[in-house]
Amino acid sequence: MTETLTPRPVRSDPSAPPALSGPGLFAVLLAAALPLIDFFIVNVALPTIGQDLRAGESVLELVVAGYGVAYAVLLVLGGRLGDLFGRRRLFLAGMAAFGVTSLACGLAPNAWSLVAARVAQGAASAAMLPQVLATIQAATSGPRRARAMGLYGATAGLSMVAGQILGGVLVAADLWGTGWRSVFLVNVPVVAVGLLLAARTVPETRSQRPEPVDGPGTVLLAVALLALLAPLTEGRAAGWPLWTWLSLAAFPVAAAAFYRVERRADRAGRTPLVPPSLFALTSLRRGLVLILPFSIGFSGFMFVVAVALQQGAGLGPVAAGLALAPLAVTFFFTSLAGPRLVARHGTRVVTAGAVLQGAGLALIALAAWRSWPHLGVLELLPGGAVAGVGQALQLPVIYRVVLSEVPPARAGVGSGVMTTTQQASLALGVATLGTLFLSLTPAACMRDALITTLLVQLAGVVLTGLLSLRLPRQVG
Repeated sequence: MTETLTPRPVRSDPSAPPALSGPGLFAVLLAAALPLIDFFIVNVALPTIGQDLRAGESVLELVVAGYGVAYAVLLVLGGRLGDLFGRRRLFLAGMAAFGVTSLACGLAPNAWSLVAARVAQGAASAAMLPQVLATIQAATSGPRRARAMGLYGATAGLSMVAGQILGGVLVAADLWGTGWRSVFLVNVPVVAVGLLLAARTVPETRSQRPEPVDGPGTVLLAVALLALLAPLTEGRAAGWPLWTWLSLAAFPVAAAAFYRVERRADRAGRTPLVPPSLFALTSLRRGLVLILPFSIGFSGFMFVVAVALQQGAGLGPVAAGLALAPLAVTFFFTSLAGPRLVARHGTRVVTAGAVLQGAGLALIALAAWRSWPHLGVLELLPGGAVAGVGQALQLPVIYRVVLSEVPPARAGVGSGVMTTTQQASLALGVATLGTLFLSLTPAACMRDALITTLLVQLAGVVLTGLLSLRLPRQVG
């Protein structure tokens, strides 16, 4: 017990890493919330940004996509650099960079300056976020790790919803005449507080056998992700020019080349950027497969609902954001009970969560069919509340499953792989479900486009539920 309470940030005994205190856990969870909030916070601010900066639809999509693509491409590299140079050091540097780039976003004089600042903000997030999970993995164990991972999952899910709600409130509040800029400027004081707290409470951890950066693997992973995400996020707005199809055709080639390079390095005894041997862990492999449909559906739902409520139902940014408040409230309270439910029922809570999320989506689709265009908080309350419970029973548990068998020495690599999978899936959700919805809108009324998109997401939830049956019954 005395070891877990020691205030010293570093130990000489590498087998007994420093413990993550309560304030330290709060600091890293605050940092985990910021990148996810900023992924979603612009959804309800985009119309105002477009009007103020005279930006077209394709440029506005880059405001979202530039952040998401840079974030996804650099996440695994961020995890590796933390293993190499120290997770606390890179965590503090990434958080400081996130504050500076948030300020640049808030002060951007034109649309292209905003796009450039968003790309830099995504890169800063990629340096900061992998250190959160890696620090939790390396500086906690047993019940404390289970609790910390549960809180991480709750923070991640709640941040996605809260970002959209907060964005609507800040745009409408127009604090000191800042308008949409406040959705970025609000990060600056939060980052300042977070840096002060983290500098005092977050322990330093690093891999005992750090490996140099895998240059070829880093380049090939970046090429593969860009080849997939860039055309999917920009293709519809650009009219699907030839480069989008060439890029999509290049994706499987780049992915195959990346796998061959990584496998060769792994077999040679080196530690590649994404070690194929890591996927021998059943819990990690099956957990990552679940993250794909869950995150695609989650981000696509958030984007589509924001557009439908503002452009179709005629709601303002505040009302559009608050329409998701029931989902956020039930997600928060359910996630608090998650660790106890997992201890009693194991990973079957993920299956139950998928059933409840599917029921919630069905209720939302029914509300859209019956009440359109008068769709607001009251109409969405039953479906949103049920869906929030279902999502809270899935996301935190999936995180725990993915990292449950990853050794502390590879905590940075494991967390980088997981967060990259999640971020790429979030970007894919906006690109695929968002493109489906916007493509259906001209030919059908927005109500029918919304219902169709929700039914497609419902199919993804069914897939998640079926895949959850293959998870290890108990979580380590």
